[in-house]
Amino acid sequence: MTLLNIFSTIITQAEVSTWGYLGAGIGAGLAAIGAGIGIGQIGGSALESMARQPEISGDLRSNMIVAAALVEGAAFFAIVVCLLIILLK
Repeated sequence: MTLLNIFSTIITQAEVSTWGYLGAGIGAGLAAIGAGIGIGQIGGSALESMARQPEISGDLRSNMIVAAALVEGAAFFAIVVCLLIILLK
């Protein structure tokens, strides 16, 4: 029995809405993980830049906060879409 046959058997025996809930949950989790990785990279790069050039730390800090807010906004949008899939099915 191949992997494709196993998946087709599982899909035909389960309800389709269950797969939608599973996909929405996985999508929300991936959005949160992606936001965490993005904000971590933004913060790490900003701290490294501040260590190399301390005189630009004020401008760099404000730009870092704006970039982190944009990453969080994209993550919240993805999580809201996933919640809407779950709630409106």
